[in-house]
Amino acid sequence: MLVKFSQDIIPLTDLKTNPGRVVKHAAESRRPVLVTSRGRGVAVMQSVTEFEAAEDERAFMRAVIAGLSDIEEGREFSLAEVKSRLGLE
Repeated sequence: MLVKFSQDIIPLTDLKTNPGRVVKHAAESRRPVLVTSRGRGVAVMQSVTEFEAAEDERAFMRAVIAGLSDIEEGREFSLAEVKSRLGLE
């Protein structure tokens, strides 16, 4: 998700005067919008859909990292062991 600096950075006053336009832009572009005040970034706004997708991706990556850590630490089971523990034999 790349920010297009010419389109995705808006002053806080623009958000105050026309919030609908800014929300529509974030939803349609599927990119976050950086809100600035006096030339400094103060907030990032993104659509709920994009936020949820990013959260799902972060959760997946955390699970992958935890799984890789388990493998490195020897905390793994064979498929046969799992089936046996779950009574699926």
